Amino acid sequence: MSSRSILYTSSPLLASPTPLWRSKLVVLTIALAFCALAARAAYIQVIANEFFQRQGEVRFARTLELPANRGRILDRNGLILASSVPAISIWAIPEDIKGNPNELKRLAQLLKMPLAELNKKVEDEDKTFVWLKRQVDESVAKEIAAMGMNGVYQRKEYKRQYPEGEAAAHVVGFANVENNGQEGIELTFNKDLAGRSGSRRVIKDRLGNVVEAVGEEVPPVDGRDLQLSIDSKVQFFAYQQLRDAVLEHKAKAGSVVVLDTQSGEVLALVNYPSYAPEKRQNLSGEQLRNRALTDTFEPGSTMKPFVVSLALDKGLVTPTTKIQTAPGRLTINGATISDAHPLGLLTVSQIIQKSSNVGTVKMAMQMQPREIWERYSQLGLGQKPQLPFPGAVSGRLRAYKSWRPIEQATMSYGYGLSTSLFQLAHAYTVFARDGELAPVTLLKASQETVAGVRVIESGHARAVREMLHLVTGPGGTAPKAQTMGYSVGGKTGTAHKQEGRGYAAHKYRGFFVGIAPIEKPRIVVAVMIDEPSNGKYFGGDVAAPVFSQTVQQTLRLMGIQPDMAVKPQIVTQMVEESF
Repeated sequence: MSSRSILYTSSPLLASPTPLWRSKLVVLTIALAFCALAARAAYIQVIANEFFQRQGEVRFARTLELPANRGRILDRNGLILASSVPAISIWAIPEDIKGNPNELKRLAQLLKMPLAELNKKVEDEDKTFVWLKRQVDESVAKEIAAMGMNGVYQRKEYKRQYPEGEAAAHVVGFANVENNGQEGIELTFNKDLAGRSGSRRVIKDRLGNVVEAVGEEVPPVDGRDLQLSIDSKVQFFAYQQLRDAVLEHKAKAGSVVVLDTQSGEVLALVNYPSYAPEKRQNLSGEQLRNRALTDTFEPGSTMKPFVVSLALDKGLVTPTTKIQTAPGRLTINGATISDAHPLGLLTVSQIIQKSSNVGTVKMAMQMQPREIWERYSQLGLGQKPQLPFPGAVSGRLRAYKSWRPIEQATMSYGYGLSTSLFQLAHAYTVFARDGELAPVTLLKASQETVAGVRVIESGHARAVREMLHLVTGPGGTAPKAQTMGYSVGGKTGTAHKQEGRGYAAHKYRGFFVGIAPIEKPRIVVAVMIDEPSNGKYFGGDVAAPVFSQTVQQTLRLMGIQPDMAVKPQIVTQMVEESF
């Protein structure tokens, strides 16, 4: 026997007997471990497998949105104001982008974004999806596809187009890159226009290729088309005239409203400055604001015809009643109300023709404040227009119980209350419809004539309409409102702009609201020029010419036959307006 064998057998550890329970414990421990593993595997794969399936799906399954085609916005004649066209958007899986620096630099150039911004988008490898650029040009999409860059993919979406551009921007508004309306009609009728997106569940490989579809596909529901009352040709022409007037008079801004008096349809709603709906970078609130609906102002002398109509309804005066306005001044509670110059003895018709503050106040002070307040309220002043449009304001008409005598006087010629240009245009439909206030709509009406609400006795409304006709003739405040081929009538307004608690010394708004043709009115046109600063600021100088051109073009487009000889009728002498 070798010495090594003797050493092993003589070892006390080897020589001692091994307990049977130890070996059994080892076997049991191993068996329990296998059972635990088997139980865990069964739990994961059979009982509670949702979490792990979800984690697997996150890596390989995708829910593809099937975008709905947003509905078109059309004008009254079916011409497109807004539509959607296919556009390609670029997205990426950051963990799959293995491109070299030159590829990333080239991609940033094609996407027209700083390289640092692109790197920031793709540096998070835990993300499985990131947008790089939405709605790129087709040529750019083709160049990116030609690069064959790993982890960069393309997706078809829809991009909004606005053929009428700046001219209709404030009416149509715009939708964002997610196809959600943000302004104008796009916002107001977003639910109808947007439709409902569909979906498709698929499994993709690591390269983004669809391997198979999973589950049932939900088809998209396209949005419905919307037809407006707007006439795009009237809208465009009015925009051109307004833009030229604002630039000529170096004004801050301007607005035009055109209403169809029979159907109550809004034919044009124009503002300047405007914006291009497809290029919205660096837009300001000045450009976005739909001033015709959102801006309020003291309407000045445009309120005088309503006071006269009330005096006629109450039997206080007739169109030929004479009122002494000399010496051109009137003091009430220590405050003096003046005309631009002394006008002497005037008939009621001449008070409107020459825009006498003193004559209007003398009629107004024969009435109760409640009566004037009720007449203004019946016209919709102090109330939000019944027009589904974002930002439309109610203006301001204080409760009559708080009126002092001087406030009753100033409100008769348009100071102490505020209104939007749209509200003012709407109110003038009572003269065009023989005393009925027309309902208004921005959607194409199904009827050519709609019922209105009686406000003024019909004969008295026609009498005031004749007075408005005198305003545009010899001796009136707005001969520049005359229109070749068509008889017109209306009222000028020139008001100091409020500044702080008082009025600015040299800041004005000039406006003109009128109707045409005068015998059988079809349209009301209201024009406002804000802060003209090129030497002229009276409504008869800055707003009336825009009215004239807009009326002529609109009536021709509507197919209304001229009711006067087609010859120049502009009278050079204009009576200076009191304000």
